[in-house]
Amino acid sequence: MSTKTTLFVAAIWLTCIPVAFGQDRLPMAKAELHNGQGELVGIAMLAETVDGVRVVAQVHGLQPGYHGFHIHEVGKCESPGFKSAGQHFDPYGAHHGLKGPNGFHAGDLPNLLVAPDGTGVLVAYAPLATLRAGQNSLFHDGGTAVIVHSQSDDQRTDPSGDAGDRLACGVITRATPGT
Repeated sequence: MSTKTTLFVAAIWLTCIPVAFGQDRLPMAKAELHNGQGELVGIAMLAETVDGVRVVAQVHGLQPGYHGFHIHEVGKCESPGFKSAGQHFDPYGAHHGLKGPNGFHAGDLPNLLVAPDGTGVLVAYAPLATLRAGQNSLFHDGGTAVIVHSQSDDQRTDPSGDAGDRLACGVITRATPGT
């Protein structure tokens, strides 16, 4: 199966889950991840759940190893470097790191593992985020983005986990099942 076919199948699978369980009114979102050269290197699908926002991401064409993966505070992905996406999404003023002693940012997610063939899949939850209205909405004024970093996030160092450069970025946009 080609990489693009695999991405398509993963996206369809994720978007069908809420419909299959009669939850077609739950908010959904997506982000197409592009590298600094503008090439599509992945997709992230997001869905509202009782456990927060479920994030399913699939990437290709990246260096093998662990990569920091975060939701950032601004919905802009300007090359080079994607600094336009701002810092991690943090509406509560928390410290960084899923393993940090003082809580974590709403945009902190586990590391993405990329296999030797350059592909990777991440399924994670952002329990402090929502796709609905509110202080912790990923659709606040200015929007949000998903970032893949060049290095592993240590899940402790504030404010960014020492995860290195920003390799790929995707603006989070509203989605409906099947899109």
